[in-house]
Amino acid sequence: MSVIVASVDLRPLFGPPRNQGQRPTCMAFAASDAHAALRSPWAPLSCEYAFYQAQRRASRSPNKGALLSSMLEALRHDGQPEESGWPYLPSTPNDAASWSPPNNVGPLFGRAGLKSNHVVDRVIAELDQGRPVIVLMMLSRAFFNPSSEAVIHPATGEFPEPQRRHAVIAVGHGKVDSYRAILARNSWGPRWGHGGYGWLTEPFFGPRIFAAAVLMEEVDVPTRSAAA
Repeated sequence: MSVIVASVDLRPLFGPPRNQGQRPTCMAFAASDAHAALRSPWAPLSCEYAFYQAQRRASRSPNKGALLSSMLEALRHDGQPEESGWPYLPSTPNDAASWSPPNNVGPLFGRAGLKSNHVVDRVIAELDQGRPVIVLMMLSRAFFNPSSEAVIHPATGEFPEPQRRHAVIAVGHGKVDSYRAILARNSWGPRWGHGGYGWLTEPFFGPRIFAAAVLMEEVDVPTRSAAA
């Protein structure tokens, strides 16, 4: 049985975990929920809108995952409404040409963001400042089977799988037994880990993280067509 000691836990900033389903929208969920956590009180923001704007900026289809740089640009320059402005679609649109926001999505909330050094010490330093961290990782089989205590630790001979890439939010840190560990919020619903959260030990987390970003101050979004 693992001994888990939390040093920082930002879960109270977040609402219930969400589920991206089978779509390649983990980046949109990580960015949207990190954004929503910096607002008070919690109100989920539209992942669909953030994903749309990031893909538009990168000229990518809704069948592909979003780029971190495009997502940060979308949050800064396009913002996003609350979830009710454009609710998340259960499946990828068959016709990408018809995929566009409703005419009136409501107020748009913008947020500046910066790429961060993707090492464990830097992630911990950001969390110590009360800032959730958007984390891009390579996965491996342990991530799909957290322990009963929601611990993810690699088995002997288990290595990062570059073809399995995923975005989560680092929301805390502490120790699991003798290892430093990062508490991550996932976007696979409440049945993953412990209510949608899991402890990634440093032997798992360190070799697999390949990019990170933090969201900073709120910014004004120009008034214009949502699809412009």
